Amino acid sequence: MADEVVALYDEAGQVVGSAPRSVMRARNLRHAASSVVVRDRLGRVYLHRRTETKDVYPGLLDFAAGGVVLAGEDPRDGAVREVEEELGVSGEPLVELAPVDYADDHTRYRAFRFVTSWDGPIRWQPEEVSWGEWVPVDDLLRRITDEPDSLVPDSVAVWTAVLRDWSARR
Repeated sequence: MADEVVALYDEAGQVVGSAPRSVMRARNLRHAASSVVVRDRLGRVYLHRRTETKDVYPGLLDFAAGGVVLAGEDPRDGAVREVEEELGVSGEPLVELAPVDYADDHTRYRAFRFVTSWDGPIRWQPEEVSWGEWVPVDDLLRRITDEPDSLVPDSVAVWTAVLRDWSARR
């Protein structure tokens, strides 16, 4: 597989260049990523396990589909591409939330966040997803509190406030 070329972003959220994905990861360069939470008509969130071959956070649970924004790619287009590739979700509108920034020792990026509703079948991309299930928001919040090391930390950081808001609105 060819090394994807990713868009590099500055602190203001503007594209400032590009780099191969391997270079971006090795140097922890600031980039952008899409992050899509999929909910069903009951308000549950789709939780899935990342494969052991993922380049960041392998084997952890995640409740957002997404990935790096490629050079020249609009973040919304990246979100549509990623949620379809990873979970087989397509043809549904994405509702955009405000972007947020995330940084840790492994990755730094601007998260372009989206929510979509889906009641169709979930089709995992075998290279990215090894398991998944629908979970109520309150169960997901309990897992974030009780088992934080089992979840992808960036999804927890960029989505927990939204999850709490959804829980409070029930």
